[in-house]
Amino acid sequence: MKRVRVIVGGRVQGVGFRYYVANGAKQHCIKGYVQNLSDGRVEIDAEGESENIHHFLSDCKKGPNFSRVDTFLVSDIPFYGFDRFKIK
Repeated sequence: MKRVRVIVGGRVQGVGFRYYVANGAKQHCIKGYVQNLSDGRVEIDAEGESENIHHFLSDCKKGPNFSRVDTFLVSDIPFYGFDRFKIK
């Protein structure tokens, strides 16, 4: 199992980005959360099987139609044990 924290910058608020991420999490069996940050970026905290995390992050980099991902900073962090994925 693997856990990552991702900070996404660009046009990622007000374009359905969090819902897009949540749908991707469901498809890839990922648990954790996604939330808007006060500086206009989005934070994703995700954990799951390493291969699932890889595919999930690839999808997140694309974003929904009206989004634009300029920065995508991924950090490995200690596993936590979330029970689901939620939008904060």
